[in-house]
Amino acid sequence: MLLVFHLWPKKMLWLPITLLLVWSSKGNLAGFLDKSTGPESYFDVLALPVVKNNPNNFESNTIDLQVPDSDIKTQHYTPDWTSLDSRPLPAWYDDAKFGIFIHWGVFSVPAYGSEWFWWYWKGAKKPEFDEFMQRNYAPGFTYADFAPKFTAEFYDPLEWAEIFKSSGAKYVVLTSKHHEGYTLWPSKYSWNWNAMDVGPKRDLVGDLAEAIRNSTDLKFGLYHSLFEWFHPLYQQDEKNNFTTRDFVKFKTIPELYEIVNKYKPSIVWSDGDQGAKDVYWNATDFIAWLYNDSPVKEDVVVNDRWGSGVACHHGGFYTCDDRFNPGKLLSHKWENCLTIDKNSWGYRRNARLSDFLSTHDLIKELASTVSCGGNMLLNVGPTHDGIIAPIFEERLRQMGEWLKVNGEAIYSTQPWTHQNDTLTPDVWYTSSKDGKTVYAIFLFWPKWDILNLGAPEVSSQTRISIVGYDGDIDWVVSPPGIQLTLPSKSEISSDWAWVVQLDNLVN
Repeated sequence: MLLVFHLWPKKMLWLPITLLLVWSSKGNLAGFLDKSTGPESYFDVLALPVVKNNPNNFESNTIDLQVPDSDIKTQHYTPDWTSLDSRPLPAWYDDAKFGIFIHWGVFSVPAYGSEWFWWYWKGAKKPEFDEFMQRNYAPGFTYADFAPKFTAEFYDPLEWAEIFKSSGAKYVVLTSKHHEGYTLWPSKYSWNWNAMDVGPKRDLVGDLAEAIRNSTDLKFGLYHSLFEWFHPLYQQDEKNNFTTRDFVKFKTIPELYEIVNKYKPSIVWSDGDQGAKDVYWNATDFIAWLYNDSPVKEDVVVNDRWGSGVACHHGGFYTCDDRFNPGKLLSHKWENCLTIDKNSWGYRRNARLSDFLSTHDLIKELASTVSCGGNMLLNVGPTHDGIIAPIFEERLRQMGEWLKVNGEAIYSTQPWTHQNDTLTPDVWYTSSKDGKTVYAIFLFWPKWDILNLGAPEVSSQTRISIVGYDGDIDWVVSPPGIQLTLPSKSEISSDWAWVVQLDNLVN
């Protein structure tokens, strides 16, 4: 039996809140709660699921956990990477090519430095963050005191959905919970540290999921952080060199089941494995359930951040690292997640214009990513009151303008035999799935309107045109390639980058 107390941030006294009966093979959990080294007001109460009195079997990577569907079917995929990696990637993901990432949480209130504000302030103890707090907040102000200021009063999920749709993106991934532990949904496992209990007083995840599905054809996905910086259960497991898994049993895994069953995301984007192995996180068991028995088993895709040594080796698609763009063709599907603000994933009040990638920068990333077989997941950080800042909205709408003209060179394409041109730099190639059409995306308008391409091999059957231009263009064979005489740049209904369409090439 565990007596849990609440430390009110503004008062130096303990207030008893509730009495929980906990059945656990570990027995007494109160000891390490008293010894927690995390910030003092992080927890109000621990909501713990019922678990069986069986010890963990670390070798089989399983945890006894109650799940909503007690009638488990015979699994087709077993909880090991050999089996899980054999699952074909759902076709929609490869066809989509472009998605929107959203980093939103309590960190959007201080909106200073980055979404890692709390860690930089209280974990790494960076002086500039402590100085920021001393200059702007009263003594004794804690991170938990930011939560009531996370108000989201201007949050309009339908407006967000319209902006994302206009960007040309085909899927959206929202941070359901970042490393701070605050959940954007009313989680049973994050009592008084979620968007329904403190702050907006609404289900931010559910509202956006409904808006996306009811007003667009975009897929809806969820990011979820496996670890939390200052959770006492995680800290204790870390001290034990991850030989105990109380945090995973009582927090991480219950949350993952909760968001999948409640919101049915088409993407489960995992993050924050923090050096612990996949066995600690119970990763393969969860993914096996996801593929075999979850309500999204036919549709769902997962990334590769499920434990130390897993990234870039296992998972439905690889992310490897933030802003990963290898610049070459990979044998496995991958994703380039990057953010418009070069220095932060969360909103920053002190960002400068030079901190933001230009629309040309973003289209260059998209072209190079898709040419090499990847998807691009582009991040925006909304404000604490629920606004997508105008500079983010402008970038997204301009991406959509370009894709409206040139999308055939991006969506549902596949890598060609060449990714870059052999003569002219900043030219990236894609191909239609039937191989009959090749697209050359060139990022800078050539001098004298003459474009030389070295990679395409032409014949008398070859046809060459400019996407977004109705007229004919002249071209000749000019060893070691072909030379195209382009129309005036002003005649083409496209900005930032342009696309040559080549039909019936030899190669």
